[in-house]
Amino acid sequence: MTASKKRDLIEGRAALIVIDIQKSTFAPIPDDKRAIAHMPDYAERMARSKEAIDKAREVGIPVIFIQEIHRANLIDMGRETDGDEDVHCLDSNPLTAFAEEELGMLPDDYRISKRRYSAFYGTDLEILLKGLKAETLILVGGLTDVCVHYTFVDAHQGDYFCRVIENCVAGSSLEAHQASLNAMEYLQHGAIRTLDEVLSAMESKAETQAA
Repeated sequence: MTASKKRDLIEGRAALIVIDIQKSTFAPIPDDKRAIAHMPDYAERMARSKEAIDKAREVGIPVIFIQEIHRANLIDMGRETDGDEDVHCLDSNPLTAFAEEELGMLPDDYRISKRRYSAFYGTDLEILLKGLKAETLILVGGLTDVCVHYTFVDAHQGDYFCRVIENCVAGSSLEAHQASLNAMEYLQHGAIRTLDEVLSAMESKAETQAA
């Protein structure tokens, strides 16, 4: 195997992509009543993402919040319930809303709604990222094995440097979570990082730009 060129955690300008952390994430719904399975400590991992959000704001890295949402008549649900998932993220359900209070969202935050798993599919995310001149995308949210993974793959194919904060994402199961982390690391070596590593890199980037 050819040795990969070592890359900085943040190459060029960065953007933090917060994937599908919605009201339902923190709602007291029994596991057997959820439309989509969650691995243990799912909500805790999502809540931890606020540390990355706060640091990004502090150092001037744009934050983009992604929301999965479907029309209540299911016209745009497509094939999403053909597998393990039940009907989810309907626009008629208040729990589909962004987790604004939990994440400290602001009125002028970038917000993108999507009808499919990838945050790129059928949205204006690509146009927004071009406007922001982003080169590195830092991903948090869920599910690791679904929306995070598919967004990562589309970003990778769009030639972005992709980083995933391992302790700020969570999958449908521990096994699925780890398998997707492995698959993303296969595509870009150094993609899977800890929150502490990312916070440090954000701080260092800010200091370099200020120098």
